[in-house]
Amino acid sequence: MIGDRLDITGARWRLAGTGAVLKFRALNDNGDFDEYWTFHLAAEHERLYPTPNQHNYQLTA
Repeated sequence: MIGDRLDITGARWRLAGTGAVLKFRALNDNGDFDEYWTFHLAAEHERLYPTPNQHNYQLTA
């Protein structure tokens, strides 16, 4: 089935895109998608809004 999907005339698949589709299908088929999506959202939030490292700041008067 995956081979048929990738062999569609005119489709341009790259290795990264193919890997992403296979990863999504595996997560969905194994029932792990909800847990992965929770992790993904938390990681993306941390990437976009990093927590400042307050231990590196020096107080000045």
